[in-house]
Amino acid sequence: MLAAKTIILKMDCPDPDRLDRTVWTYTEGMNYVSAVVHNLGKPKGSAALQKIVYSALREKIGLKSQMSFNVVRQVTGTYRTLQEQVRAKKTVWQQIMYAPTSMTFSFGRDFSLDGDDIGLTTLNGRRKYRFFRYPHMEQYLDGTWKFGASKLVKHLDGTYYFHLCCERETETREVTKSSTFMGVDLGQNFLAVTSTTDRKCRFFCGGKAKDLRNVYSTMRKRLPSKGTRSAKRMLKHLSGRERRLMTDMNHRVSKEIVSFAVQNNVDVIGLEDLSGIGDRTKISKRRRYTHHSWAFFELQTFIEYKAREKGISTIYLDPAYTSQTCPRCNHISKNNRNGRSFVCECCGHSLHADLIGAQNIESRARTYRYTLEVQGCSQPPIRELSTR
Repeated sequence: MLAAKTIILKMDCPDPDRLDRTVWTYTEGMNYVSAVVHNLGKPKGSAALQKIVYSALREKIGLKSQMSFNVVRQVTGTYRTLQEQVRAKKTVWQQIMYAPTSMTFSFGRDFSLDGDDIGLTTLNGRRKYRFFRYPHMEQYLDGTWKFGASKLVKHLDGTYYFHLCCERETETREVTKSSTFMGVDLGQNFLAVTSTTDRKCRFFCGGKAKDLRNVYSTMRKRLPSKGTRSAKRMLKHLSGRERRLMTDMNHRVSKEIVSFAVQNNVDVIGLEDLSGIGDRTKISKRRRYTHHSWAFFELQTFIEYKAREKGISTIYLDPAYTSQTCPRCNHISKNNRNGRSFVCECCGHSLHADLIGAQNIESRARTYRYTLEVQGCSQPPIRELSTR
């Protein structure tokens, strides 16, 4: 199985103006290609689109050859995603505008690594920039990881960071040959609850995420009433700070979950397929912010790539009725659950509701293993990950 990781390298740029000009020109190229695709009314393949826009990107805008290829691939991918959302009736066909905050590089073509230096192709030729090395990133620079398409990102303070994407093959046990499973139930009272095949369980981050969101929600409600420019700046600052704190919390929780799986010799982690949950569920106005700010997809992504590095597979399962089903007698009823408590109205089995959900997910993971075996499959399809 392919394990992927994005390493964020802080760069030392004595000539940021050179990079600024390159990023601005690259963005101008993306906006030009975006306008072309928008006028076509539908996305085209990168090879066909390349023939239409290549000469303009090179001669009029002034991009290098590899930059032009990267622009076309990036815009093509964005509009394919937009087309899928249009088909799902989540949005309408529209022109996408890009901001000059990042650009893509291809390893071996327009960027390279040499010791503490990154070689980047700019509009003025190849330039080397030093990056700061930290102990935690040494394992990814020892030659065992392969580098792929990466991004140069400009932060709000003007500092440049290089998001280095690397990957390598890891050995994981086939799902059909696995014997120990773990279910992970995600929630808002507890960020995650886990249960293994031998009924070992653990609760993670009880109420901290919910409290954090409530604190920042209260602060945002108070600031707009002032209407001053400083209040607006503070709103923007709070938004970024809350997002960073939640991402850090998800990183720490996902690391603890995978460590718990390793300690209990888990072969497969079962996760809920929560895609589209925002459209399927009706939430009261009072709880709407808490629900929509729930970063479950980010947490699942972190769990998945950290598990891959440890040789543990992840599968996504139908979450329907996991908190209403009794794991002892399989009786399903809304009356089984009352808040955080679960009491089966049929057999009387009682337990914490989130733990019941984790046990049912683990049970479905085992059932999925036998289904794959009957169908003659060894591995389920792998969900695409968005790197961070």
